[in-house]
Amino acid sequence: MSDSPLNAAPIARARVVLLSGPSGSGKSSLAERSGLPVLQLDDFYKDGDDPTLPLLDDGAVDWDSPLAWHRDEALAAIRGLHESGRAEVPVYSIPANGRVSTQVLDLAGAPAFIAEGIFAAEIAGACAAEGLLGDALCLRNGALTTAWRRLRRDVRESRKSLPVLVRRGWRLMRAERSIVGRQVELGAHPCTGPEADRRIRAAAGLQLSAV
Repeated sequence: MSDSPLNAAPIARARVVLLSGPSGSGKSSLAERSGLPVLQLDDFYKDGDDPTLPLLDDGAVDWDSPLAWHRDEALAAIRGLHESGRAEVPVYSIPANGRVSTQVLDLAGAPAFIAEGIFAAEIAGACAAEGLLGDALCLRNGALTTAWRRLRRDVRESRKSLPVLVRRGWRLMRAERSIVGRQVELGAHPCTGPEADRRIRAAAGLQLSAV
C-alpha cells in the first residue's frame, strides 16, 4: 500500500517573499544576494503605448503608480511558481518602454522565491489569502540615501534622460514617507537590509548569506 496516493507525501510548494520599498532602496541587490530565485515584478510594467497608463499633471506617464503595472499577470506568475515551480514571465526594457521578450523562471526545487519591485505590496493581501505568502517586506532607508542610490542606478542603466531622472527623483524623495506608509498599510513589514535578510532566511528555512 506504500504506492497508494493516499499515503503519498504532500507536494512541497514554494512560498513567495514579497520585497517592496521605494525605488532605489536596494531591493534588487538584496534579492540577488539572498541566493533564492527572483521574480522581477518590474517586468510586468505596461508598455509605453498602453492607453491605460496613468498620467501626471504635466502629461508624463506616472511610472510610480500601480496603475502602470499588470497586477493580475504578476499574481498569476506567482501562483504558477507556487503550484508548479515554473512560469513564463516577461522581460521588460525600461529604456525601450516595453516588453522585449519572455523567459521561463524555474525554481529548481527552491523552498521559497523572492518577488521584488515597487508594487510588491500591492499583492500582499491576495497572496496571503491564497496561501502563497512566506513574508512581505518593505525595505527602507533614509530618503537622501535612497535618492542618491536611485539616481546612480538610473544614470548607469540609462533608464531615462537626466532631466527626467532628476525631476522624478526629487518627487520620489519628497514622497518617500507616504510611499513606505502605503506599503506598510498593504501588509508589508518595514525593515532595513539586515532584518530583511533574516526574515528572508527564516521564510526559506535556509542559511543564506548575511547582508
